[in-house]
Amino acid sequence: MISLNRLLSGTALTLLALPVHAQDILLDPIIVEQRDEQSGGADRATAVYVADAELERARLGDLKDVFAGIASVSVGGAIPLAQKIFVNGIDMLNLSVQIDGVAQNNRAFHHVSANAIDPGLLKQVRADAGVAAADTGPNALAGAVVMETVDAADILRDGQSVGGNLRLGYSDNGSTWQGAATVAGMYEGFEWLGYFKRATGEAYDDGNGNEVYGSKADLTSYLLKGAFESAEGHRFEVSGQQLNDASYRSARANIGFPGRGPKGALNFYDTTRKSYAISYENTLDGGMWDPKVSLGWSESRVNIPAFSQSRGTSSALSGTAQNTFTFSEGNTVVAGVDFYDRESKYRGVFEGEGAVAFDEAARNIGVFAQARLSPLERLRFSFGARADFQSFEGNTRTTFKEDYDGLSGNASVAYDVTDDLTLRAGYSNVFGGVTLEDNYVFDSIESYDGLKAARSNNVTLGFDWERGDLRLGGELFRTRIADARSGSENFDFESKGFNLGATYGWEGGFARLTYANSDVTLNGVDTASYDAVDYGAPLGEVVKFEVEQQIASGLTLGGGIDAALDYDRADGDRWGEAAAIPGYTVVNVFAEYIPQALPDMIVRLGVGNLFDQQYSDRATYGVDYADSEVFEFEPLREPGRTISLTAEMRF
Repeated sequence: MISLNRLLSGTALTLLALPVHAQDILLDPIIVEQRDEQSGGADRATAVYVADAELERARLGDLKDVFAGIASVSVGGAIPLAQKIFVNGIDMLNLSVQIDGVAQNNRAFHHVSANAIDPGLLKQVRADAGVAAADTGPNALAGAVVMETVDAADILRDGQSVGGNLRLGYSDNGSTWQGAATVAGMYEGFEWLGYFKRATGEAYDDGNGNEVYGSKADLTSYLLKGAFESAEGHRFEVSGQQLNDASYRSARANIGFPGRGPKGALNFYDTTRKSYAISYENTLDGGMWDPKVSLGWSESRVNIPAFSQSRGTSSALSGTAQNTFTFSEGNTVVAGVDFYDRESKYRGVFEGEGAVAFDEAARNIGVFAQARLSPLERLRFSFGARADFQSFEGNTRTTFKEDYDGLSGNASVAYDVTDDLTLRAGYSNVFGGVTLEDNYVFDSIESYDGLKAARSNNVTLGFDWERGDLRLGGELFRTRIADARSGSENFDFESKGFNLGATYGWEGGFARLTYANSDVTLNGVDTASYDAVDYGAPLGEVVKFEVEQQIASGLTLGGGIDAALDYDRADGDRWGEAAAIPGYTVVNVFAEYIPQALPDMIVRLGVGNLFDQQYSDRATYGVDYADSEVFEFEPLREPGRTISLTAEMRF
């Protein structure tokens, strides 16, 4: 039975996959789901899996391209440095985020992204919206996002010991050039992989033909990965990745002009995100002994010399040791321990104070267990618990140290009422501890007195229906976070709404429509993006439509619509004004071709924003203030019509 996550993820029907050609571009998200060791568990019912084709077409794109067809996941910010991910209206900062099994620190200057990732190095992306299992990690207040980078086996074809690919791309709007190269090899159990990407360009124009200051591409990314797997299945893996974006940006990188400062004024941003991981598992183990151990370190650095010589660094050391007990097919228990040691630092020079140094740190040890059971053929259960013990230290203009601890629990159920219809539900109550604050606001924290540990409640209720080539699905969701932190204060945050999806396929083609409706409140009142920063965004109704058809040997045509409906924010406007967020409709089209004479090459021509719509993505910070007479600024606009040409060659 297909679930709504399969409708919302990937670009095609369960039964539809284009013939496998040299690029092995598969449209079926279930293929991705099957790589998940816990696929089929009731707790995965709300998970969103991004299909191989989505990732492949986003290789020379950005995070917005990764989630292009998924209405429940919005990406605002227009440029990679500023792009923030919202799942069911909730900022991904409130989800447990992992890359190659390493927990990320999830904090950065609030005008930039804390989750900048190069799509070119990803092989799998999964978002657990709302209810997350205990073994996905600590602080999963509103779910989890799990990413994995490519391995040598994903690059090499059968019989190859060394191989790779080369990608080149050009976009006319902003005259942006991109190039990426991947080389991998395998020999007698050893594996290695190297990846490098470079993107350069000029500022692009918005839909009105105006230059968007500070939008030029200047990005460098790399991944190095090595592994050894013995004949007995013992697999050791080590990886390191880094992404750097260094260029002149708007004074607040996720805001257009005038913002703060004169129009045309740009500040230099030097931002770097790093992540390193080492892991062990036995690929042949099973039964009652199937261990996995991982250890890693991640860092996000944001340096802005014009802001008082500001340097902000957030880092995390983390690790997990767990074992999967398999009693029979579909009946497992995962149990283990994990820890993290997170630090956030700010260094700068303040007028009248000289050099300043502010720090916060949080350390946590967790114990967890998650059971996934199928007592009946049509019935699946998943339930689990965590116990977390956190120590928090703050050293800004005051010194503070306190210990916090709490229990978390979750339960999910899926029942196949008929061969066509499945009903599902999930609930979680999660201890979130005290979140490290954005280090660029440390100077405003005068006291930690009364700071509380956050706790969330998540509820989902949904259905999935399938008959022939038609699939329908829907779900209600609600996430409440009590004692969410903002500086030295706490507030209550909530996101609620529903998602719908429909997919229909035919030979060589498909059509898909997804719809998401979310509403966020702060202390029970509709809120705006300024007040809900780092927690959520007023997204309202988002609609995405995709259609694709293979019309000839090697030629595929497709396109889609990205739309947001008008959203009346009169009750939640920060300034007490009636300001509705205007809607938009954006059309994108593409053509892909595999030359018969060059079966290892794929060429893609795309036109983004075909009709030159002037708009900011609904998830872009401050879009709800665009027409405010009190807090007037230009939100960061998306590119106008953009013609792009990309080519990939495998060797």
